[in-house]
Amino acid sequence: MFYHEDKLQYKVEVEEPNPAFAKMLQQAIGGIEGEMRVALQYFFQSAAVPDEHAEYREVLRDTAAEELAHIEMLATAVNKNLEGADVSLADGFSSVAAQQPRHFLSSGLHAMPNDSNGVPFDGSWIVATGNLASDMYANIMAESGGRLLATRLYEMTDDPGMKDMLAFLIARDTMHQNQWISILKDLGDPEELLDVHPIPDSFPDEVENQEFNYAYLSTNLDPQDDPGKPWTSGESPDTEGEFSFMNQHDIEGPAMSVSDAISETHNEPAPQGEDSATGDDD
Repeated sequence: MFYHEDKLQYKVEVEEPNPAFAKMLQQAIGGIEGEMRVALQYFFQSAAVPDEHAEYREVLRDTAAEELAHIEMLATAVNKNLEGADVSLADGFSSVAAQQPRHFLSSGLHAMPNDSNGVPFDGSWIVATGNLASDMYANIMAESGGRLLATRLYEMTDDPGMKDMLAFLIARDTMHQNQWISILKDLGDPEELLDVHPIPDSFPDEVENQEFNYAYLSTNLDPQDDPGKPWTSGESPDTEGEFSFMNQHDIEGPAMSVSDAISETHNEPAPQGEDSATGDDD
């Protein structure tokens, strides 16, 4: 259940409206790094958390609701930056070229569920696997991308109000990254961040191909020697194996083979000199 209060989570002020910046802010709403993505991602992840892990479900729901508040803030920022926007082409394209055309044509100078290019939000970006450890990594990545976007938007504007709002959003992304890392640690040994690996950790290790589960494969055309890097030798981060180094050239792989398709697929060209429709010779 969600409830709405008629106020913003944090103040949104614009001293000098800038329609071009409104276009850029759209990425933080409906882009792949945006708030629509994380709000829905956390919501659907929470819907899959069983009762025995209700404390994780609560965190996901709280953060999903907060991300909805961030959409509200950013939509307000877009609207304020569009105030007084030039919508006439009478003087040519120079005054409106940097704007998002659909801000006027489709929404009457208001925010939309789109990215900065006007492309609608894509729900296929949402990651909700049902595996909490896997989802936490997806969340860390999403918050990292969102924080990177917010810092770039911060660099794009000189408006004090917009910088203040973005500084708040950057701070919240700092918190969210750290809370997902904390849950990742809490899922396993709190002293070992990578204790949940490999994901899913519930699959029996002995079923894996033991020759290749910790082998680094070099596909270089020239055979290589083990460079002695942390990912080619020594104990693996999950502490369940030892890295090794292998050259793909040394592996006796089978020859590629593709069977003939059934006749109903009509994949094969007719034999030379034979009519494809009747089978008669020319």
